[in-house]
Amino acid sequence: MVVGLTGGIGSGKSTVAKLFKNFDTVAVYIADVEAKKLMNSSDEIRTKLTEAFGEETYIENQLNRPYLASIVFNNKEKLNVLNSIVHPEVNKHFEAFIQENAHKAYILYESAILFESNNQHQFDFIISVFVAVEERVIRVLKRDHSTKQAILDRINNQWKEDKKLLLSNYIIENHTLKETEAAVKRIHNILTQKVVTFL
Repeated sequence: MVVGLTGGIGSGKSTVAKLFKNFDTVAVYIADVEAKKLMNSSDEIRTKLTEAFGEETYIENQLNRPYLASIVFNNKEKLNVLNSIVHPEVNKHFEAFIQENAHKAYILYESAILFESNNQHQFDFIISVFVAVEERVIRVLKRDHSTKQAILDRINNQWKEDKKLLLSNYIIENHTLKETEAAVKRIHNILTQKVVTFL
């Protein structure tokens, strides 16, 4: 069984993913982390990114993140090109991860852009982490030393929360760690019971 986990910037989905990782019967795949690794290790991605964005895309064999970010940040067309190169390789990598962890009760795939990348159909269930926009902005300001406008721009580039929540099977309102831990445990117990019906 494969479960998707998503949430907007500042919602705390990474914290929720770590809580799920504490269960021995769950394998957790963090799409953003694996994508970053693949952008440095995959020859296919490297070749295609260099062709699309120029030789400056890599410096001393490492991805030039500031350069690439400056190109795609406010350009949806360029961002789509980037995603069309990276996402298929991440999907292949995830398929291998599923095979390696077939003995687990379920596999959790964490991605900020699960819906935006049209990946929702490949999951048996979807969990969304929810926090009001105002709180998310405060959290990211503390974490990233960014500006309020930059954070709002990133939020506006993602799907609206109500749309995500309507398409989710479970919602975690991430206000306090204690409440979130309880919600994760409850959902884990439900999912573990549901595994039986998938066998």
